[in-house]
Amino acid sequence: MTRQLMEGSEAMAQAAVAAGCRFFAGYPMTPFTELLEHFAVKLPPEGGTCINAESELEAVGMTWGALATGARAATGSTGQGLALMQESFSEMTLAGLPLVIFNMSRGQSDYYQATRGGGHGDYRHIVLAPADSAEAVELTQLAFHLADQWRNPVLIYGDYLLAHTYEAVDVEKRSFPPLPEKDWAVDGSRNGSGNSRLLTPLGLGKHGHASPGPEAHWKSVAARHREIAKCEVRFHSEWTEDAELIVVAFGTPARFVRYAVRELREQGLKIGVFRPITLWPFPADALSAACHGARRAAVFEINAGQMIDDVRLSLEGRIPSVSIGGISTDSSGFGVGDLLNADTVRQRIEAAYRGEESFDA
Repeated sequence: MTRQLMEGSEAMAQAAVAAGCRFFAGYPMTPFTELLEHFAVKLPPEGGTCINAESELEAVGMTWGALATGARAATGSTGQGLALMQESFSEMTLAGLPLVIFNMSRGQSDYYQATRGGGHGDYRHIVLAPADSAEAVELTQLAFHLADQWRNPVLIYGDYLLAHTYEAVDVEKRSFPPLPEKDWAVDGSRNGSGNSRLLTPLGLGKHGHASPGPEAHWKSVAARHREIAKCEVRFHSEWTEDAELIVVAFGTPARFVRYAVRELREQGLKIGVFRPITLWPFPADALSAACHGARRAAVFEINAGQMIDDVRLSLEGRIPSVSIGGISTDSSGFGVGDLLNADTVRQRIEAAYRGEESFDA
């Protein structure tokens, strides 16, 4: 085991290469740019390819082609860039392509996009939200395994802070259970046979061959997503057994929340922390159980209030939920703002514990 001091972007790129990723395409947008640059350095020595595409549309199209051959491939951007890829994301999901997506978000305002998407049809992405570089290394490798296991896209939700923070991490290749053969891949092995493979979001077959058709195909995709929702829920919780207030946060801001809550508990305040690791499937049952003895929930997220919708749905009105986060960035529009400050976070949590209802978003 060898620990190295590296930037979060580099750690994630190295973890992806360790997981067998051999194709990456993207268009530079800070804070995603650094991830793209690290892939450009790390992939060629491993026989892989990294392409700085002309735009996000070309990047996702190139990745579609690489995935269709059976390669492990990924793309990414900020939320603004991923917005341009949404049609392809939905069609790739319905076609059963094991895409891995990196969202190095500006601020933390992409929760709706990550969990709901902007494409068409009944489609879902597994969404993993690491809190630090060590977890990002773990979840990046897991993402490629889950994508292949379920033939479904997986999105890694990062941000400016994760991308640029240096931490000591160990990037060792992880072992996972065996995966099914990619007998669906269009790899050229059946050319000229009359039985060449076809990947389509419509469930159609080649001319003269039987196919399930759109309705049956889409029902099978929906059934797969129901299974994912049962099997792939991940979360972390602390100090919830006696908590009167449960603070819910995800990603890097959850580290600030945990620090503040630990200090407040030392002062005798009964506060717990709940961190969804999978934003989809959202750990609704686990959150409901964690809040069993609490009188309210507080949601800290760097936006005007997005994850709080899933928190309220999970709790079904049993206890009130209040948003204690807000919009906060630097003058560039994508860096770290004043709200992500340990003292400020602690003050907001303490105010929520006292029963205050109004916070400036």
